[in-house]
Amino acid sequence: MSATPAATGQMTVRHLVETSQLGERGLLIDVVGADVGITNITHDSRQVLAGTIFCCINGMQVDGHNFAQQAVDAGATALLVDHALPIDIPQVVVTDVRHATGLLAAALYNFPSTRMCVVGVTGTNGKTTTAHLLAEILRAHGWKTEVIGTLTGARTTPESTDLQRTLSEFERNGARAVVMEVTSHALELHRVTGTTFEVAVFTNLSQDHLDFHHTMEKYFAAKAKLFTEQYSTCGVVNRDDVHGQLLLDTMTIKSCSFGMSDIAEVKMDARHIEYVLEGVHVRAQLGGQFNVMNSLAAVSAARALGVSLIEIAEGLGHATAVPGRFESIDAGQSFDVIVDYAHTPDALERVLDSSRSLMSENGKLMVVFGCGGDRDADKRLPMGEIAGAKADVVIITSDNPRSESGAEIALQINAGVRPTDSHKVLCIELDRRAAIGKAFSIAQPGDVVVIAGKGHESTQTIGTEIFPFSDAQVARELLGAQS
Repeated sequence: MSATPAATGQMTVRHLVETSQLGERGLLIDVVGADVGITNITHDSRQVLAGTIFCCINGMQVDGHNFAQQAVDAGATALLVDHALPIDIPQVVVTDVRHATGLLAAALYNFPSTRMCVVGVTGTNGKTTTAHLLAEILRAHGWKTEVIGTLTGARTTPESTDLQRTLSEFERNGARAVVMEVTSHALELHRVTGTTFEVAVFTNLSQDHLDFHHTMEKYFAAKAKLFTEQYSTCGVVNRDDVHGQLLLDTMTIKSCSFGMSDIAEVKMDARHIEYVLEGVHVRAQLGGQFNVMNSLAAVSAARALGVSLIEIAEGLGHATAVPGRFESIDAGQSFDVIVDYAHTPDALERVLDSSRSLMSENGKLMVVFGCGGDRDADKRLPMGEIAGAKADVVIITSDNPRSESGAEIALQINAGVRPTDSHKVLCIELDRRAAIGKAFSIAQPGDVVVIAGKGHESTQTIGTEIFPFSDAQVARELLGAQS
């Protein structure tokens, strides 16, 4: 990492193109027009200011080229395009606007990731908790640390223009480290292009986002991009995951791994995990076996950065449960209630297995869940199968049906329940609040009720309308009404 930051946001178009090495990377076709000054970069015409280079990204729903004139009218002084437009303004013409945008944004802000310790966390499940835990460890180490992820913005990984601006702001405000969640979409769509990661962390891989990637092979290939010299210096990988082991076998950057065999004397309940690692006792205020693995991911990343085990234990001791991640809801009831973001087959299986391990011998495991609409529909049947096999009572409800029929989604989930498990399905109740209330009404002392799928989310999308809805808040309200 460089010792001091350079001035940011002050370059001419040609200097910006040269600094971002668009030509050397085979992206540059031509630079048309005068060499004007650039002080801002964005892909969103609503964020255009005077001195902006507007990046005409051709997205999945809209083409940014159609908003070029609007951006110019708002004060844009240059455009990034994949074909020259009939607009009298300087234009940088490239083969791939998305790819070039990340490089230009990083260059305009003088590559802020090179002057901080940036850690990228990727994987299907566990990214948010791992990032949260690692940040607490690095703060205990004395580093001012920021987090970028599911809980901090509209996108888990922001678009490259927003990301580089945010990293630059963190740097100016004295951040020493940034821990960020890196999604497969972000890697495929070049959102992290131009970012340098000191450490990349791989948590696990299971079925998700196949509506975008189409196959598990392409999904894994997208994740694996983070573990190359293009992005990262060191990879920290879960060797207990089959894809993690494949990554370890094929990656060419420096690597280290973590797994359950690293620790001993593991104990857990709904609110705590603890274990011994190389003679050091570690305890954190979050429950569930999968959070043991998430904590090991954070521990291993911190050790790769040179943090001592004593500081690591101190940081984990300060950490608390992340909202919506195996979040225990305690309103004085006689049964456990867990709210979790589990919205994939693997995540649902993990949370149900962890919850059953916490139950009393005669307790019942109940699950309330649905699946999102306009997303990977292939998850629905296997999630129904897992719920039927793992839980004693299954209540299928709505998640965020979006433009799809909530009833049809529920039937697709229910189709996955095996005939031998059909007696376990209590009902399909599309009203999510009523479904949670139904589970509470039949829960007995020693039971565990898992409310899965939405986790930290504070809204529910039905059709085109967005309604306020928080699983944790609704659970507390219903439990309070019972007492």
